[in-house]
Amino acid sequence: MAGIVNTEQAEAWNGYEGEHWAAHDDRYDAVNGGFNAYLLDAARVGERDRVLDIGCGNGQLTRLAAGRARLGRAHGIDLSAPMLARARARADEEGVSNVTFEQGDAQVHTFPADGHDVAISRFGIMFFGDPVGAFGNVGRALRPGGRLAFLCMTGLEGTDMASVFGAMAAYLPRPTGPDGTGPTSFADPARIQEVLTGAGFQDVTATHVEADGRWGRDVADAAEFISAWGPVRFHMEQAGPEAAAKAREALIPALRPFETPEGVRLRGTAWLVTALRPGVG
Repeated sequence: MAGIVNTEQAEAWNGYEGEHWAAHDDRYDAVNGGFNAYLLDAARVGERDRVLDIGCGNGQLTRLAAGRARLGRAHGIDLSAPMLARARARADEEGVSNVTFEQGDAQVHTFPADGHDVAISRFGIMFFGDPVGAFGNVGRALRPGGRLAFLCMTGLEGTDMASVFGAMAAYLPRPTGPDGTGPTSFADPARIQEVLTGAGFQDVTATHVEADGRWGRDVADAAEFISAWGPVRFHMEQAGPEAAAKAREALIPALRPFETPEGVRLRGTAWLVTALRPGVG
């Protein structure tokens, strides 16, 4: 794929992983959407802003940003063709006209220099092969004084997700990988500071935020959804059918404490990160 250096991620997000997220966009938004207001408020998206959404996926955040930037525009970039197709379809359904979506690798994509006022991302920045280079590239896409705001995963220790994934630990590896790689690559605020400063940003802050996510209408539904989530499904396939079946069985009692009349709800945790490109725009 031309213009792509993050080839492993591109393969995943244009294969099963991206197809699953696109087919279940409403469910993934129910998991992560509780963080939207935190992010958009921190980004201070104004009515004339030009917004860049990094790793926009199915585009819910991009569309919400476009709504705040009603006299400006929002542009989403992502590796995943299936998710971008869903993002465009949702924008058409919702009548959001000041939004565009593009397939590309934000790590190396040639953005218009100084072409955006603010860059945002909801859990879309944890997988860069070269994070300093990637954020440097994003910084060049911002005008001087432009704003960066994103959400990234904290460590899982002590969280609702840890108790759920811990129930499968006897049968499967943890799907997140150790801090420093994978989804928890920015779990350490010191690393966030190091990467963003190295990429040329200043005034870096990381604030711990929490939000409820709805993982299913009941325990059985949530267990099925989690089992089909890309990283879990991959490890189940690697472990074999017997271990996979035991892991699925272990999910049921692990999810039971989180069942409510409104569905299975896990409290999610994240770092809300903000930074500035130096200069005055």
